Amino acid sequence: MSKFYNNALVGNGKFVASFSDTGELLRACYPNVDGRQFVDYFRAGLKINDSNVIYFHKDINNKYNQKYVEDTNVLITEINNMYFSLNIMQMDCVMIDDNIMIKKYIFKNNNNIEMNLKFCVDSKILSSNIEKYGSRVFDEGIVQYNHNYSFSIFSNQKIEGHKLNDVQSNFESGDFVDKDYIGMSNEVAISYNLGILKPGEQREFVLYILIEDTPDCMYKVYKTIKMNSANEISKIELFWKKYVQSHKKFLLKSNNDYDNKIMEIYTRTILLYPLLTNKETGGIAAAMEVDENREKSGSYSYCWTRDSIFITKALNILNMEDETKLFYNNFCRNTQSSNGMWEQRFYTDKTLAPCWGYQIDETASVIYGVWDYYKFSNDKSFLEQNLKMCESAIKFLYKYIENILNIDEVDLVKKDLEDKYSEKFEIHKQISYDLWEMNEGIHLYSLSSIASALHCMVEIYNVLDSGEHESRLKKEKRLNTINKLEKYANLIENFIKDNLIDKEKLILKRNTNDNNMDISVMGAVYPFNIFASDDRVIKNTVDKINMTLKTYSNGYLRFEGDSYMEGKNPWVITTLWMALYYMESENVNEAEKCFKYVVETACKHGFLSEQVSNEDSNFKWVIGLGWSHAMFIIVLNELIKRKRL
Repeated sequence: MSKFYNNALVGNGKFVASFSDTGELLRACYPNVDGRQFVDYFRAGLKINDSNVIYFHKDINNKYNQKYVEDTNVLITEINNMYFSLNIMQMDCVMIDDNIMIKKYIFKNNNNIEMNLKFCVDSKILSSNIEKYGSRVFDEGIVQYNHNYSFSIFSNQKIEGHKLNDVQSNFESGDFVDKDYIGMSNEVAISYNLGILKPGEQREFVLYILIEDTPDCMYKVYKTIKMNSANEISKIELFWKKYVQSHKKFLLKSNNDYDNKIMEIYTRTILLYPLLTNKETGGIAAAMEVDENREKSGSYSYCWTRDSIFITKALNILNMEDETKLFYNNFCRNTQSSNGMWEQRFYTDKTLAPCWGYQIDETASVIYGVWDYYKFSNDKSFLEQNLKMCESAIKFLYKYIENILNIDEVDLVKKDLEDKYSEKFEIHKQISYDLWEMNEGIHLYSLSSIASALHCMVEIYNVLDSGEHESRLKKEKRLNTINKLEKYANLIENFIKDNLIDKEKLILKRNTNDNNMDISVMGAVYPFNIFASDDRVIKNTVDKINMTLKTYSNGYLRFEGDSYMEGKNPWVITTLWMALYYMESENVNEAEKCFKYVVETACKHGFLSEQVSNEDSNFKWVIGLGWSHAMFIIVLNELIKRKRL
């Protein structure tokens, strides 16, 4: 299964689905965006008169136009079959309070001949040798099931034919005959007779997909069949329109294409985050999965705490403070290890995801994020609720600092991890991966995040200071704690100045091992404020970045020698990171150039990708990346504050 691009998303947060730009259902995930993925492939089409099945998503005679209903997660794909002069309007959406997808089709005959229409579905569900699916036909559709889940496809009219075995042998004929009502195959086909469509006539057909965490789903199926689909679609549209209005803080009134695209990305970001967020835990997936088999990456639909500090900053701007608080109060508190650290990544249900090492900035970032939310909200109770979590994280950061500065001869991080997993394994003294998860060592971004976390912890203690009513012993203990935090922050900052600045060229180094230029060094300016934007070293570093990482298309690469996905294409994150630097240095014109590049290379529907192709300015790799959208919102907010939009 190599379906790398999710061109459009619909869902309700629990049931999330993705589509190609021709309307093919690519993925259906439940009970969260990073949950079980059900679809290997789902292909629908029409048998017209005596023709073979004409696939909606792929036919040489089909012309496509796709859009969302304005301000919603309701997707419309218009398909014009030029051979038969048949117009097909496909609408896809998911009910807000139930795990049901509504697939509405409207067929219009623009020809001068009658058309006998048969609607056909070929559904292959993802299964494995361990957990196989069965299938069972009923009058209105079919259920694909195992002992835990069911995937039901049905309509409010009876099926004409079905095929439970050897589907590929005759699917294209559209004539399905099978003696069995129940089978063991993971691929099935069903058909519906839509009757004669006369010239100029229009006909509607509604298909439903229900996902349940039980094979016993028929009660829900028959309840759904009795619904008024038009009313349900109206409810879905109204919900999303109200949702957008409650989170949209500004409106560009210009009619030019550039401003319209800004608003499209802005609105799509508002509609994207509820699909990526686990409503129960607060976990935020980086994106919907694009690479289940890890053919090009280590997979994507996980929650990284490091990504999430940028995303929660964007959530605050978008009036989504409840989601921010849930992330820290619930997700972070419940995923923190007993030793105070956070592992590399998690599923949004708070369970540990596959990892290949640990990143110290994942731990430091949480403390920064807690303080950042307080600065936004002035919510003292939020700090009180998360104080113990932050204190535990600080203890782990102390161990890391003591290791790299040789304060203690014992490798405390190594010992702590060995004790945690009750086994001895070889582990380097400085085991942290960098921001990009490709290099091990001592990294500037990582150390900057630690220093910032220590400073943030000082600020947290100062806010929570009970003042003159505090006992002498408690006050003395707090002052000693603050002194240690400040001492260790100074030690880290001095280490950075001594070891992570090229003394000859006066530019920042990304780590202690090489001099390759890396955008992540800008984390020392934003968001961690270890260097001022007008520092001579920073200005020299930016000059070097512009010489080595800025492409002819005006976007920015991650770092010199990047090999991931060929390494030659600009990233949305890095380009907007430079915009934030330029904003910090009051060079708003350069910031606007970076921002404009991102806007003009955005995907269809307003989604932002991970990378942008240098060759044609088209999307490259993940579409709808939460971190990319977060950086967009942060930069947009800064431009608005400076009255540049």
